Amino acid sequence: MERKKISTAARPDSYQKLEDVVGCKWSVSVLSEIADGVHRPGALERSIEGISTKVLSERLRKLGDYGLISKQVFAESPPRTEYSLTGAGRRLVAIIRQIKQLDDEIGRA
Repeated sequence: MERKKISTAARPDSYQKLEDVVGCKWSVSVLSEIADGVHRPGALERSIEGISTKVLSERLRKLGDYGLISKQVFAESPPRTEYSLTGAGRRLVAIIRQIKQLDDEIGRA
């Protein structure tokens, strides 16, 4: 029996967003760091080995567009920006951590 391939155009838009987040190691790293209490862009860049400022900015923008993180800008001098997980972001991080736990268990078997 031949399996039919699903084109990316046929996938629901929300699934493509999920693929973009979960399929990107940087998105998962950014979400995990924010969940662990790292909220400022400079601190995120220092805590995620190998990420560039450009990639971090792109990921923060996309994660915000997808409703997984929220951005708060403080009117201070110099300006300060902090990111936090939304409810959807917290749920996704919990799922990602469950997948990692399963992967760890499979790796020990």
